Amino acid sequence: PRPVVLVSTIGSDGVLNVAPFASTGIICYKPSILFVGISSKKEGGKKDTLENIEYSGDFVFNVVDEAMEDPILITATGYSSDVDEFKESGLTPLPGERVKSPRVKESPVSIECKVMQILQFAETPHIRSVVLGEALLAHFKDDIYRDGKMDISKKKAIAHFSGGFFCRTRDIFEIKKR
Repeated sequence: PRPVVLVSTIGSDGVLNVAPFASTGIICYKPSILFVGISSKKEGGKKDTLENIEYSGDFVFNVVDEAMEDPILITATGYSSDVDEFKESGLTPLPGERVKSPRVKESPVSIECKVMQILQFAETPHIRSVVLGEALLAHFKDDIYRDGKMDISKKKAIAHFSGGFFCRTRDIFEIKKR
């Protein structure tokens, strides 16, 4: 399973976009570099998220928790680029502090990112892009971040297997180094 995040962006026309992605992760901690893999539309061509990232040069990486299951499904819908997906999904946009793109208020963790590089793989019309972003600022909900540490038991993240199959991360355990 892969963690699900909502990537939030803003288009050149000012329309807000938010979409779920599971091809995501952390590449490096110092500097903090995140990635998101974005496939092309089924019929070919760039998804709104990628077009917006290319326009603004930034995005916000919003971790998803169990309370956000319905908005994930709503934002996965193939809306046209003139539709504000925050309004459609009932999610609340908050202004980015260091980026143009909004963050998602309901997210337990939101990370504002500046685009470092966009890599493209495969051939037109079905290109797969990997966006590398430097984390500029992280926002944590108070109940999961205390004394400089994240309480992962309160994060309640969900992960994606494939198709419509997801899992909850309630069964957390530690393996100690020997």
